Amino acid sequence: MAAGTAQADYPNRDVRVIVPAAAGGGTDAIVRKISNIAEESFPVSMYVENVAGGMTATGLLQLMDARPDGQTIAAITYDSIITIPWKEMLPGFSMDRMKMIARITKEADAITVADDAPYETLGDLIAAAKDDPGSIRVGIQNMGARTHLTLLQLQNQTGAEFKVISYDNSAATQKEALLNGEVDAVVTSLGDLAPLIESGQARGLVEFSDTQNKGFPNVPPVTETDTGLDLQMGSFITLVAPAQTPDDVIETLEDTYHEAYESEEFQQWLTDIGVTAAWLGSDEVTQWSRDTQQQLFDTMDNLVEKGVLEK
Repeated sequence: MAAGTAQADYPNRDVRVIVPAAAGGGTDAIVRKISNIAEESFPVSMYVENVAGGMTATGLLQLMDARPDGQTIAAITYDSIITIPWKEMLPGFSMDRMKMIARITKEADAITVADDAPYETLGDLIAAAKDDPGSIRVGIQNMGARTHLTLLQLQNQTGAEFKVISYDNSAATQKEALLNGEVDAVVTSLGDLAPLIESGQARGLVEFSDTQNKGFPNVPPVTETDTGLDLQMGSFITLVAPAQTPDDVIETLEDTYHEAYESEEFQQWLTDIGVTAAWLGSDEVTQWSRDTQQQLFDTMDNLVEKGVLEK
């Protein structure tokens, strides 16, 4: 079949859904949940396969090398669209090597503090960091990764100076550090710290989003704080297929997943785990991805020029 040619008999066998991350994580859980629901109205099975490694690069390579027939798709996140191409981890890679199906969710970064912390708002935290630069210890996941970039942008936009402590891409170690007083705050998603927040051991100060998270109604999006900031950062889950996958196949997959996305079961489940539903169809997510990539590339290049970030 020539690339881009309509495939009238699609799907004619089970669809492989690559998750470029280890089993048991948030992305894995969300993709499995929506794929299980989508499968109910699909004539074949959709089976999720975890392909971890290289900050999603290993799974991304398998997706790009797959036949463009809709039988192999993948769920990609922030690192696939931002970190990997900016750091040039896959020579020759560009988004032109994928075709977007849809965006399912977005999960904003947030700042969380211990319940007994003296900071009631983001403004309080910023003020404390300005009054005594370097005194507020903030835990992130990996120097140069997304949560680090979030904190760097916060410092750059407010003039606050935090003491940055890295925890090797692990929310679990961030939790431990917050509980034992090793750090004063952490930057990661609210979902990562949901058990601590729900038990009253921690409080979310802000989520770097423009949308209220229904799962955490007491944590304001940054656009509703009194700081005047509009810093929006976080991860997302987007379904993609290899480039040259026929448009009618993309449409079939988009429609199937959209039906699953709109289901009461999936929407309630997202609320329960504190993740924001954020659907964008194929055309919309393609433009959104390009705009987001360019914006963040410009931000990171600017921080490199200032000596704040290393490439």
